Amino acid sequence: MRKDMRSGCPVNLSLEILGDRWTLLVLRDIIFTGARRFRELLDGPERISSNILADRLGTLVECGLLTRAGDPSHKQKITYSLTEQAIQLVPVFVQLSAWGVRHLPVAEEYAARARVLADGGPSLWEEFMDELRELHLGSHARRAPAPAGPSVATRLEAAYTAALDPGEVSPQ
Repeated sequence: MRKDMRSGCPVNLSLEILGDRWTLLVLRDIIFTGARRFRELLDGPERISSNILADRLGTLVECGLLTRAGDPSHKQKITYSLTEQAIQLVPVFVQLSAWGVRHLPVAEEYAARARVLADGGPSLWEEFMDELRELHLGSHARRAPAPAGPSVATRLEAAYTAALDPGEVSPQ
């Protein structure tokens, strides 16, 4: 936390961490695309510069939204993982996405993912958060047993892919 915070208001304190464009986009890419390494994050659609990415990753680790660990397969690679605090931002991302779909000229492939989550409601968000917990925190962190059928991540990717290629059929 910064020492020069403007106030103790919860909106202000949240914006002190999340209030710049790049921080939310880095978290978005980790949450929704599964990017976990520097190079994967650097190759995102907005083309973040390496110095800004390094700064934002450092801030997110410092603020407790990400952890970083050496990659056992490669000594020079670092893998970033979400913490529970970051996973609990999923409903915020869903609401931001739904607002964007309603009011902005959103690309169809991104709107497709947003619709899956918005249509699924809070129970689907919680299911997705459990998938993220398992992936980033370990199977012990899952709060409910995995439901039968395709994972939420699989459904999101299928909706995205189907929007890129309308001839594609997405799993239900």
